[in-house]
Amino acid sequence: MSIWFLLIGIMVISMLVSNTLRSRLERYSQMPLSSGYTGKEVAEKMLRDNGIYDVQIVSVEGSLTDHYNPEKKTVNLSPEIYHGQSIAAAAVAAHECGHAVQHATAYSWLKMRSTLVPIVQFGSTIVPWVLIGGVLMLKAFPMLLLGGIILFAITTLFSFITLPVEFDASRRALAWLERTNITNANEQPKAKDGLKWAAMTYVVAAISSLATLLYYVSVYNNRR
Repeated sequence: MSIWFLLIGIMVISMLVSNTLRSRLERYSQMPLSSGYTGKEVAEKMLRDNGIYDVQIVSVEGSLTDHYNPEKKTVNLSPEIYHGQSIAAAAVAAHECGHAVQHATAYSWLKMRSTLVPIVQFGSTIVPWVLIGGVLMLKAFPMLLLGGIILFAITTLFSFITLPVEFDASRRALAWLERTNITNANEQPKAKDGLKWAAMTYVVAAISSLATLLYYVSVYNNRR
């Protein structure tokens, strides 16, 4: 019962964090960047300043779809970030370029995360079914649930390894924005606040994954 209360509590917190992130980014998207750079220009400059010339900057459809693709070497920015001349656009574009810098410098946590990507992608398609089947067949075939727990544990590990990757990318982005005067003294705290709430979504996701893992472990342990 306590696990259920924990899961419900985490779900509520996740919704609050997600809503806060959207509201902060919307607010900072309305604040023009004094330096006048667009998100695309911020990304181009940060890559150049770090000696990276083999990464493309691409506009992708959707909202909050910004990400770095290490396989294709592309910084993918949503239209409002790609074309935007706001504090939010600068912060998000620089953050995604922070991942490109991690990739170029062989950042250890990113390398570790990348090795787990194929396993997590494969597991994400079958784990829910394995866990459901494991619960339904718990008495007859408990090893099925145990297998699902092991696969889900890898997903949970992936969520926690993602945390230092995201925090480090934000640290690199904020340091560079300040050093290059892309953001001034008034804009820097707002850029930091926006990235902080973005990072919080990963923190909540990791905790949620751990709580779910503990729930299935408790089900397995109480099978008798």
